[in-house]
Amino acid sequence: MSDVGAPPGGPENPGSGKRRRRRRRRTREQRRRGLVVLLPQLLTTCNLGAGFFSITLTVSERFDAAALAIFVAALFDIADGRVARMARATSRFGAEYDSISDTVSFGVAPALLAYGAGDLAALGWAGWVLAFSYTAGAALRLARFNVSPGRYRGRFDGLASPAGAGMVLSAVWFGSFMRSVDMPIDLPPLLGGLGVAALGGLMVSPIPYNSFKEVDFRGSYGTTVLMVFILIGLILEPQITFFVFGLCYVASGPIGIAWRARTGQVLEAAPPPAATDDAEPSASADVTGSV
Repeated sequence: MSDVGAPPGGPENPGSGKRRRRRRRRTREQRRRGLVVLLPQLLTTCNLGAGFFSITLTVSERFDAAALAIFVAALFDIADGRVARMARATSRFGAEYDSISDTVSFGVAPALLAYGAGDLAALGWAGWVLAFSYTAGAALRLARFNVSPGRYRGRFDGLASPAGAGMVLSAVWFGSFMRSVDMPIDLPPLLGGLGVAALGGLMVSPIPYNSFKEVDFRGSYGTTVLMVFILIGLILEPQITFFVFGLCYVASGPIGIAWRARTGQVLEAAPPPAATDDAEPSASADVTGSV
């Protein structure tokens, strides 16, 4: 009997089964790709949530816990950028969403923490203005980074926002440590307000800060030894080590300018914008990371 009239999708057509399997395989791959693309945005949302949680803790005057929430936000900020680059899922939407989240976690939350823990309310209107200057500096810093990541290779233009937030939270932890050993440091509110405002000024400044993105931790013996000592310090006295490391990094920008002016050294220009990352680095990154 002739099979000329057999339907194209019938069992007599082995090619149709292969086509169906290919379609199912493409569908599964598209679903997996969708989950991979969604993961960085979920991590950014966790960053935003941790920043918001820090604000609620500050309102409840749980300052140490609020500082820890900002630190957790920085970890999420580091993770979302790494995951996006590894999955090749970077996008303009992701970069903008990351900047908005960073404004809350590293701009608003640290300013409120400094306002509460530093008793800036005692300064009246001036305390509000000093705290807000930090938030404004962080927002401007993030907006500038989206437009121009930096002028020099391996450097940020201005203090990265997670680094500024790290300085605030490390100061809160250091103050708590000193009180726990019966050596309280009672700084006047004005000094704390000027300090947080200075961080805002450093963020919008053109001072170059090392991004540590091009440091080879595997090939440098000196860097390895330094990292080991820092790790030991973090294990033994994390509140002191984190505060000292933050101070050194914040001061490294102005000190670097003075050193280069004295020695005549010149920083290497950054590659064209197309070769740079399109998202704020992370805190460790900008706490040293996500800016």
